[in-house]
Amino acid sequence: MRHHDDAPEQDDEIEWVSKSEMKRDSRALQKLGETLVKLQPHELAKVPLDEDLQEAIDLAHKLHNKREGLRRHMAYIGKLMRTRDVTDIQKALAGFEHKSAVANAKFHKLEQWRDRLIKEGDKGVNALMFEHRHLDRQKLRQLARTGRKELAAGLPPAAYRELFQYLKTNIEEE
Repeated sequence: MRHHDDAPEQDDEIEWVSKSEMKRDSRALQKLGETLVKLQPHELAKVPLDEDLQEAIDLAHKLHNKREGLRRHMAYIGKLMRTRDVTDIQKALAGFEHKSAVANAKFHKLEQWRDRLIKEGDKGVNALMFEHRHLDRQKLRQLARTGRKELAAGLPPAAYRELFQYLKTNIEEE
C-alpha cells in the first residue's frame, strides 16, 4: 500500500494550456496541412508523411473544386496533424523555403548584374568578367549596348531580357 507521502510530485509535471492556446495550435496545424496540400507532387514526395495523412492530402487534391467539402476536409487534416509529431514535416517545409530563398537571392543578384551592365557598359562588363571569366565578353558588351539603346529609345526591352537570360544560363551556382 502506498502512503500519501510516497506519491510523486505531479503538480510540477502538469502543464496548463489555455483554451485559446489550444485553438491557436490547432489553427497552426491546419495551416500546416493547407501548406502540404498546396505543395507540388515532387515536393510532397520529399515530405515524411504517414499513410493516413498522405491519403487525406490526396483526397484534398480531388476536392479542390468542392468549396465546402474541401473546407471540412482541411479541418480533418488539421485533426490528423494534432495526433502526430510534425517536427519532421516542418523541417522538410523549411528546407523548401530555404531553397526558395537561395533561388530568390540568385535571381536578384543576376538582376543587379544586368542593370549594372546596362548602366556602366564596359566597366560593368570588366567587373563581371573578373568574377566569371568563362563568359563571352563580346556578347555581354553587345547585349549591354543594345539594352542601353532600347531603354533610351523607349523600345521593348528585348536585349534587356536576353542579357538576363544569358546571365541566368551561364553563371553557375555560387
